[in-house]
Amino acid sequence: MTKYISISISVLQAGIISLTAASKPNIVLIMADDMGYECLGANGSTFYETPNLNRLAAQGMRFEHAYSQPVCTPSRVQIMTGRYNPRNYTGFAALNPNEITFGNVLQDAGYKTCIAGKWQLEGGLEGPRNFGFDEYCLWQLTRRPSRYADPGLEINGEEMDFPGKYGPDVVTDYIVDFIGKDRKEPFFVYYPMLLPHFPFHQTPDGKKWNKQETDLDLKTYYFRDMVAYADKMVGKIEQSLVDAGVRENTLLIFTCDNGTDKHITSPFNGKSLKGGKGTTPNAGTHVPFVAHWPGTIKPEQVSHELIDFSDLLPTFSELGGAQVPTDRVIDGRSFLPILRGEPGTPREWIYCWYQRDGKRNGSAKVYARNKTYKLYADGAFYDVPADELEKRPLTPEKIDSHARKIRGELEKVIGDIDQSASRSFTYDLGTTTGKR
Repeated sequence: MTKYISISISVLQAGIISLTAASKPNIVLIMADDMGYECLGANGSTFYETPNLNRLAAQGMRFEHAYSQPVCTPSRVQIMTGRYNPRNYTGFAALNPNEITFGNVLQDAGYKTCIAGKWQLEGGLEGPRNFGFDEYCLWQLTRRPSRYADPGLEINGEEMDFPGKYGPDVVTDYIVDFIGKDRKEPFFVYYPMLLPHFPFHQTPDGKKWNKQETDLDLKTYYFRDMVAYADKMVGKIEQSLVDAGVRENTLLIFTCDNGTDKHITSPFNGKSLKGGKGTTPNAGTHVPFVAHWPGTIKPEQVSHELIDFSDLLPTFSELGGAQVPTDRVIDGRSFLPILRGEPGTPREWIYCWYQRDGKRNGSAKVYARNKTYKLYADGAFYDVPADELEKRPLTPEKIDSHARKIRGELEKVIGDIDQSASRSFTYDLGTTTGKR
């Protein structure tokens, strides 16, 4: 009799585990490379063709105030760890091996995890697995060959070359295959795209530039083509979710690592907007952010709440029933209530520490801001909507009592983070494996 009771309990436990796994939503995070806010039709562009992203925005939620770091590696470190750069940013193209990523926390919560696209964070062939990814297909992990034509990639511990192939197609197809696998566990896909970063080129769908047939310079002409191809890849990923029968139970988020390349000037809202990659004004840090989750996010939602890249890890942790790391400061705040249309605790400010190479020599650009005002650590204070290029700093005699109050609050934010980060920042150059 004891034997049958034991079997029954085992079956019941298996059923509970299966039910728990099934109730957890899948998560797909897509992050384009150098594709600023002005590149989406959903944000008001009439210059770029982004029909898939426009559709996802119309059927889901578009964020007006989402902010990244000014360039790729600082953004990648922040979005993966949920921590502001002064706490853990050690240098360009590197991620401190002692860090814990959203891949780790979701993997620990029972998710099957996959990353495909651009790595640029060192760590060798075991790096992605150490950071919580079961499977990977990456460019710039152990080498830096072509990312577009005839790409060289690292796939699950092996260096592989693809003569005659197009890099974005290879990594997108890898994700499609991962999504289509028959599995019992929920999954997390992180797709840091290869597109539309320089070098600007003709995509498989585009036409060769001919100065006799267009009034666009070569770079802008090809960049627009590459944006359209990035949108096509988003559509392909979304369709794979539909084909796998998991669309209703999957949160899909699209964003970008920083503003558009400085060599690109785009018509936007009646003006010419020069790309701001590598700079701290809006053109370098204001990024597109679209969330789509059928049945959970109501259609045609526009959020005016502040979010930044530190918020992804706590949001995914709450969504997946994962444990946020408790042995370190996590700066992010979950925006899951916003997605669900529930009361939450929206941010009143965001923060940025930017030094491309991670040097602690006083050269970092540091600021805190809300939706209107922005204060730099050197005292420069701006009304951003009235001065997006930050050419006219507000002097004390030009601000009213309300702005003065905000300035004081932002000054305290900078001081508090600076003080706590200086205590918590550690980096062991000899550490190559392990995080926890």
